[in-house]
Amino acid sequence: MLLSTMLLQAAAGASLGKLGAAIGAAIAVIGASMGIGKIGASAMEAIARQPEAANDIRMSMIIIAALVEGVALFAIVVCFLAL
Repeated sequence: MLLSTMLLQAAAGASLGKLGAAIGAAIAVIGASMGIGKIGASAMEAIARQPEAANDIRMSMIIIAALVEGVALFAIVVCFLAL
């Protein structure tokens, strides 16, 4: 299916670079969302095991999620600069 889509795009005159940038951006977003989901799930499990450390765990979770978002944003910018 992907091959047929790429061939249709090539036949229509659109460059494969645009398709590659879109696929790269999609992979970056999917990876970041899976990572942040894993961070959230692990943090909630850790808070359930040690409720007295909830504030420290929550702060670490927010910092790590922000770093993952920054890397995802950088990946998207690189994908679109490749156009």
